[in-house]
Amino acid sequence: MKALLLWAAPAVAALLLWAAPAAAALLLVASCSLAEASEGEGASAFAGTAGELILCGWDEVFILDLSASESNPPRVWSWRAKDRPELPEHMKDRFRTTDECKPVGNGDRILITSSAGGVALVERASGRAVFWATAPNAHSAELLPGERVAVAASHKENGDRLILFDVHTPEREVWSDELSWGHGVVWDAGRQIVWALSNHDLRAYRLKDWESDSPSLARLFAVDLPETGGHDLYPVPGTPQLSVTTASHCWLFDRDARSFRLHPSLSEKPGVKSICVNPSTRQTAYVQAEGENWWAERVHFLGPEGLLHLPGEHLYKARWNAR
Repeated sequence: MKALLLWAAPAVAALLLWAAPAAAALLLVASCSLAEASEGEGASAFAGTAGELILCGWDEVFILDLSASESNPPRVWSWRAKDRPELPEHMKDRFRTTDECKPVGNGDRILITSSAGGVALVERASGRAVFWATAPNAHSAELLPGERVAVAASHKENGDRLILFDVHTPEREVWSDELSWGHGVVWDAGRQIVWALSNHDLRAYRLKDWESDSPSLARLFAVDLPETGGHDLYPVPGTPQLSVTTASHCWLFDRDARSFRLHPSLSEKPGVKSICVNPSTRQTAYVQAEGENWWAERVHFLGPEGLLHLPGEHLYKARWNAR
């Protein structure tokens, strides 16, 4: 028996030496195949992703269920202004592009804005717009207490403002304040503050005369941005942080310390149009403009990393359907 083992040992060793390069080659091929897949449409690049993702940019706002398929996530909801009979005719062309698609509450309503000048609050179940208004170069909106809507209107004639509306009176402005190149607005329920992003600063407002027929917002303070080009503003759930994007960098703003720091993962990425963290999975989804375009065909993910490629789409923002 001992002699047999002594005879077999060199043979086994030789077999292992022969097999090792072959195994390494197979692993190399497999890893290359996975890398190629991560650049393809859909792909298993976002394996581990769960939840619904709301996407906008072109004239359609749609929702993908990323937990349903790793290779081809289905569209479970879609909205186009031109298809909505309740919208006045003059409003339908004001959503030919879309630049915000925020879930409201538990996701049963979605706030949509457009640089073409439209704002709408839409029911998820029916697709019906329950509120609409015109806001020049609207870039974001937020639902405030009492069914009021704050809109960040960017640079255009009669724009560059933070505008307040009441859901019950479509198309009628209630109040406004100057907001140069307005791009973001967030309601902070814990601090009872409305945060608004301009080209050069982040402003804090409080609700004023809110129970009256003439509500408004009173500016409390402003913090200068680390660089100009304020673009996206969104809360990081469960933290005092707001994610902020500017022309060439991404930042985190601490609402308690009132200070900015570079984003730990996206600090050096220019042209990021949106950043959104899933409150349940903590996965980050972000959209970065591609080439010289204002749009992209891809959504990027962090924690875990991944890529979702939707050829032919013009994506501007991606929001998890959760707040």
